[in-house]
Amino acid sequence: MAQEFVTRSPAETQALGEKLAAELVGGEVIAFTGGMGVGKTAFTRGLAIGLGAGDVASSPTFALVNEYRGRLVLDHFDMYRIETWEDLYSTGFFDYLDTDRVLAIEWSENIESALPEERIVVDIRPGQEENERRIIIEGWKGRL
Repeated sequence: MAQEFVTRSPAETQALGEKLAAELVGGEVIAFTGGMGVGKTAFTRGLAIGLGAGDVASSPTFALVNEYRGRLVLDHFDMYRIETWEDLYSTGFFDYLDTDRVLAIEWSENIESALPEERIVVDIRPGQEENERRIIIEGWKGRL
């Protein structure tokens, strides 16, 4: 069942990430979709804060993966530049699956066939106004 939210600022997008983080138990894969600059990193910053890692999340574009330690370990991937299976293997991504870590994957559409069936999809799209975002969360069994 999909849940839909509208946020009106990066702070509200971050706060939604914090709410989701409060419900996580570990082992979740969160697959982000949406264009450049829509708020994927702001949502992930909220996840990190909500997990007790602090305001540490930044885009892992050049590192490919950043690790944040809180109540649970959050691994933040950026798959923007991933084009082939070789590229994906070089990130070590498969070593992170089936662990008790939470995986937050930006540009998940680039690795769609490598994602586990059980995943939370967070689709973020621009809204009507400049800072407004339409966020649809699928695969989450709880209520936010």
